[in-house]
Amino acid sequence: MNTEREAKIVRLARRLDWRLIAVAALGLVLVPVWRARTSHAEPTQALAPAQQVAVARVERQDLAQELVCDAEFRPYQEIDLHAKVAGYLESINVDIGDRVKAGQLLATIEVPELADDIRRAEAAQKRSGQEVTRAQAASDDAHLVYTRLSAVAKSQPGLIAQQELDSALEKDRAAASALAAAQAEVEVAKAELEKLQTMLKYCRIAAPFAGVITERYADPGALIQAGTSSSTQTLPVVRLSQNDRLRLDIPVSVSYVSRIKTGDSVAIRVAALEKPFEGKIARSSGKVDTATRTMKVEVDVPNADLKLIPGMYASVALRLDHRDRALAIPVEAVSRQKACTVFVVTSDNILEERTVSLGLETPRKCEVLAGLRENELVMIGSRTQVKPGQRVGPKLIEEPNPNDE
Repeated sequence: MNTEREAKIVRLARRLDWRLIAVAALGLVLVPVWRARTSHAEPTQALAPAQQVAVARVERQDLAQELVCDAEFRPYQEIDLHAKVAGYLESINVDIGDRVKAGQLLATIEVPELADDIRRAEAAQKRSGQEVTRAQAASDDAHLVYTRLSAVAKSQPGLIAQQELDSALEKDRAAASALAAAQAEVEVAKAELEKLQTMLKYCRIAAPFAGVITERYADPGALIQAGTSSSTQTLPVVRLSQNDRLRLDIPVSVSYVSRIKTGDSVAIRVAALEKPFEGKIARSSGKVDTATRTMKVEVDVPNADLKLIPGMYASVALRLDHRDRALAIPVEAVSRQKACTVFVVTSDNILEERTVSLGLETPRKCEVLAGLRENELVMIGSRTQVKPGQRVGPKLIEEPNPNDE
């Protein structure tokens, strides 16, 4: 009896164990569901965050293709002033760095024998004048004698011998010839005196134009040779440079010379100045240097304050081509594989690969001829982390204003 009762108790315990296990398992399944329904979490599972990408807007801009060259400033005019007569440097009134005006006296040359030569020439001219006076009197007397004899011969034929009449005529002609020779001597003496007086003026060296003295080659007392001498040892006195106006020499490569025209604007940037400034092409050599394969182009640059020094370098941007109101995108947005393509971010932030046709290109921008519309967004930067059809988070990158640079 007791044995059957114990067996029933064991079987009942086993049934309860399985029921308890089943209830526990059901609890493990239902509890998370209950928690999910009763919690304040989002009812749906959160989506994975979108890949952030930098984008730029397709906009209309004025584009210009430029060629940047290194250029050098040099004086608009520059000469070495030589003496026109040989002598000793009596005085020099300027030194390097002095600004001078046109016609200003710079130096004086002393030629001791020149004063004696001028006095001799003046005496010779005076003597020649006296010879003219004497020859004039002799010519007048001979002509008067001939005139009288000729009148008598006409009024009383046969009274004056023909031989006497001929002799008077010859004397008249000889006196006139002597007068002409004396007058010519006066002109010779006058020319010689003027020559010497001109040489005396050459002893004063004056500035032919306004400028700055950039070199001084001699000091008072130095022997100066005439600049007209063929000797290679001729020493100049000073060097004069016109620096209030400069020439900017630009060597342009042969590849671009056909696109350079007189009057074109250029942007000039000098390291010593805070801001760039504009200039215009004034002239070009019209010939390519065979050694450097470049053509010299010049820009005239006003320099009234003398801030620019000849010999300084500048960076010059030559405008080769220009597009007004062109549809433009950054060069970083273009992939150049088999074709030029861009990644466009659509209105629902999906990447779309699109083929574009490009025109004028600058260091920062590309002109879009076909394939894009104004105000669309294009991705810029690396494409290694994204692919077409992917959802992205666009971050607009503002382009710097070129006028603020």
